[in-house]
Amino acid sequence: MRRAFVCVLLLSAVVYGQASPTFEVASLRPSSPQTNDVRAGVRIAGAQVRFVSMSLKDFIGTAYGVKPQQISGPDWLGQERFDLAATIPSDGSPAQIPQMMRALLADRFRMTMHTEEREFPVYMLGLTKDGPKFQPSTAVAPAPETGEKPPLVNVTAAGGPNGVAVDLGGGSSFAYGNNRFEIRKMTMIAVAEMLTRFVDRAVINQTGLTGTYDIVLNIAPDDYTPLIIRSAINAGVTLPPQALRLLDNANTDPLFGPLRDVGLTLESRRAPLQVVVVDAISRTPTEN
Repeated sequence: MRRAFVCVLLLSAVVYGQASPTFEVASLRPSSPQTNDVRAGVRIAGAQVRFVSMSLKDFIGTAYGVKPQQISGPDWLGQERFDLAATIPSDGSPAQIPQMMRALLADRFRMTMHTEEREFPVYMLGLTKDGPKFQPSTAVAPAPETGEKPPLVNVTAAGGPNGVAVDLGGGSSFAYGNNRFEIRKMTMIAVAEMLTRFVDRAVINQTGLTGTYDIVLNIAPDDYTPLIIRSAINAGVTLPPQALRLLDNANTDPLFGPLRDVGLTLESRRAPLQVVVVDAISRTPTEN
């Protein structure tokens, strides 16, 4: 459950190209089992690409640039986790990683899919009349090791029973635990992506804010657990019935109050979104 948040934030740094290339080399292996501790990440440095403890749902989100709510397929897409070690060909670039991931899904998992437009309830992230009550971030990116070129993407997530911390690189991070969300040096687009993990619909940034910010959300204890359960559902994690029943009596809008306290609003609307519909996919990849 605690690793459910990781998916979108880990993948938001990847940009999208136009060609349809493939990885020069790609090794896929089942991730080591994780119990109380959470460890996952994405690293892109030079031609080397590493995804650690990612689900098929994560890979599909990377390949097609969609949120979890925009992926329609088997319930088990979020269950098995894989480690991917891949190499970008000499004539390729990191901007082409999504297209390379599409080719990987088709080749190794025999995935076939189509896209269609569907209307969804969404939340528009906006500002209260009084404006934001948080400040632009003053965090400074850590200096790279001497003589070392910093990686293009270096995102890691780790945690345990008391919460999860996600380091997005460059001084940007997000952590949750003990009824508290702590956002450091994140754009509002990234904040909206993060909030999407904890609610039942996509969150779209309409704040108009263009900087990076530090934000702390204090969550009521009765609302915190349902938010974590919702994040697990969004990631495709299978939960026991007793966990799902906690949502029945939960506050339907648990983030409204904490966001309003910092000058932000969530407005419910409907909007058309592209959906990736998985027509067929193998649960186990072909051998390396």
